[in-house]
Amino acid sequence: MTMTALTLISHPLCPFVQRAAIVLLEKCVAFDRIDVDLSAKPDWFLALSPTGKVPVLKVRQADAEDAILFESIVICEYLNETQGGAPMYPHDALLRARQRAWIEFAGQTFADAWQFLHARDSATAAAKRAAFRERLGKLESAMNIGPFFDSAAFGMVDAVYAPLFRYFDIIDAAVAQPIFDGLPRISAWRTALAKRPSVQNAVVEDYASRFLKHLHQQGALIVAARP
Repeated sequence: MTMTALTLISHPLCPFVQRAAIVLLEKCVAFDRIDVDLSAKPDWFLALSPTGKVPVLKVRQADAEDAILFESIVICEYLNETQGGAPMYPHDALLRARQRAWIEFAGQTFADAWQFLHARDSATAAAKRAAFRERLGKLESAMNIGPFFDSAAFGMVDAVYAPLFRYFDIIDAAVAQPIFDGLPRISAWRTALAKRPSVQNAVVEDYASRFLKHLHQQGALIVAARP
């Protein structure tokens, strides 16, 4: 069997990189990780990434040039299809399609959360908090009895949303917790994801302090009063 070596090109704070890292860890795949400075992107990175974004997965092949994959979901699905371990989608086509639909839903959910976290004024923060909370309500209604999104088994939907909930384990609990009040399934899901080794190990050890520093540098209202 031809062996391939995988290199994940990343940035320490990128949530989309975390998705790919989680799947790699779930699959128990050895991989290298190279961080790039997205504020001063090196030429070699721009030559690899058509979008200029991370993640990028480089797949070394024995008898051909390195293959380059970009876009987090594309990378995750490639890994799911080619690596060992438990499949991260259900066998049933309808259930699989349902999960992919909720993965698509993650795009705007992330955007609303990101804009809330980075809001510099109370009006924007309130609006984006409400938008994010509304999306969480829709997820709550869609969830089955967990602890993960669709069942007791960790799957691709879980890998996609885990980086989002990590933010709210880092910021002040007085800010984070009211967002999740009245959402018992989401709250249980968030707790289960935080305990998952692949989720824990998808980031650098000082991720929390890095993220808080980033929020301070961006002038985010939710950390404005913190030292």
